Amino acid sequence: MSTLPIRTYGDPVLGAKTTEVEEIDARIAALAASMIETMVAAPGVGLAANQIGVQKRLFVYDKGEGPRVVVNPVILETSGEWLYEEGCLSVPGLSWPITRANAVHLKGFDLDGRELDVEATEFEGRIFQHEVDHLDGVLLIERLTEDQRKEAKKILRQRRLTFARDDRDGFHQLLGE
Repeated sequence: MSTLPIRTYGDPVLGAKTTEVEEIDARIAALAASMIETMVAAPGVGLAANQIGVQKRLFVYDKGEGPRVVVNPVILETSGEWLYEEGCLSVPGLSWPITRANAVHLKGFDLDGRELDVEATEFEGRIFQHEVDHLDGVLLIERLTEDQRKEAKKILRQRRLTFARDDRDGFHQLLGE
């Protein structure tokens, strides 16, 4: 397995809705293994397939109990509210207090094709909501208040301008330097 480049804010793949995985096979298992390695190396607690440029509906996560994979996830119900500081591997180095549902009912499949039916609260529920948002083409920036979003976009624009000035040909970014 190997780590994969994580797509960041501004990449159009992050705004597109993913398609369902039709067959859970060795290719999907290998993809999930590379995604887990990428998530751990980042480091992060979740990673959706489109964050590495694969438009399939699956994500990996680790809430501290070992990595897990969810294929074709669907959130059936949510309840309550929970405010928590949230960041994203596709918006590196930034985080905001965001209100999401406190309880989540998620269905999907594991890599063996067995149905998952999970009731999650707080941190695990937040991970599920964040990753399903990615799979639906919704980036963290869209969950911010209007003022937060304006500030975030200002910071991200400045980063792009700095990148363009410091690395005009893009070789440093391509080489991971």
